[in-house]
Amino acid sequence: MRRPAAVATLPEEPGVYRFRGANGRVLYLGRASNLRRRVASYWGTLADRRHLRKMVPAVERIEAIVCASEHEAAWAERNLLERSLPRWNRTRGGQESPVYLLLDTSAAAPGLTLTHEPGARAGVRLFGPYLGGNKLRLAVSALHRVYPLHYAGTGLTGSGREMGRLRRVDADSRVELTAAIVAVLEREPAAASALGDELARRRDAAAQVEAFELAGRLHEEIAAIAWVAAIQRATTLAAPDVAFSGWSDGMELRFDIRAGRLDGWRQRAVAKPGSGAAGPPGWAEFAHRNAALAATLARHPVR
Repeated sequence: MRRPAAVATLPEEPGVYRFRGANGRVLYLGRASNLRRRVASYWGTLADRRHLRKMVPAVERIEAIVCASEHEAAWAERNLLERSLPRWNRTRGGQESPVYLLLDTSAAAPGLTLTHEPGARAGVRLFGPYLGGNKLRLAVSALHRVYPLHYAGTGLTGSGREMGRLRRVDADSRVELTAAIVAVLEREPAAASALGDELARRRDAAAQVEAFELAGRLHEEIAAIAWVAAIQRATTLAAPDVAFSGWSDGMELRFDIRAGRLDGWRQRAVAKPGSGAAGPPGWAEFAHRNAALAATLARHPVR
């Protein structure tokens, strides 16, 4: 089957895409780590998605939005599918489970834990939400591996204190270790990069002594930290309800944020830009860039 010219205009970046058929009906919505490669695959064999072969001949238009990270694309897909399920999608939302990280800063028992039920607790900071329980468990392991905050409490038993001694941390280390973990979870680029570099150093050292199981685990932890620390705005703990838009070359995109979630994506051809709000910090560039992509895709209908 001949690949549409629109595919070549897609960027090789993470994002969400959707296919429209007759009368503008949305047929399918998905996400990609590489939009061009993923969308192109629908005009291939579809060996792993045979149920979609009947859909592809009905596609008349391709639409897409570029996201800042794979994590952001995953949340955007989940939110949009929970709001409306197109005919050829099988499930609402994605496969990953929403999770949060709890950072206990108490002197007695500091540490980082994973939870599916966020709630206010004294002395505990909440981070997230994130998608992917397995990824988050690996991220917690990575953070505790390099910043062993759980061995810096005053309430440790004898064996716990011995583990702290072996890792060269004690109660006096708590503030410093907490700050290091917070910097990563607040997505400070330098902090995330430093943690990734240290994990890579340990991975390479393990591989040199043929500790391949440990090296493999560290490699997974590096990927998990990249997932957690990447820019992700599509779902947040708190954000105002707002509709905002971007316009380019006759195409306007409008997005809705409700209860901290990006859950609306509409586009239409208009001669002039509307007067929509700019959106929360960081969203104006997103809206205008994706309006430009929408205008390009609109010039290349599938049929």
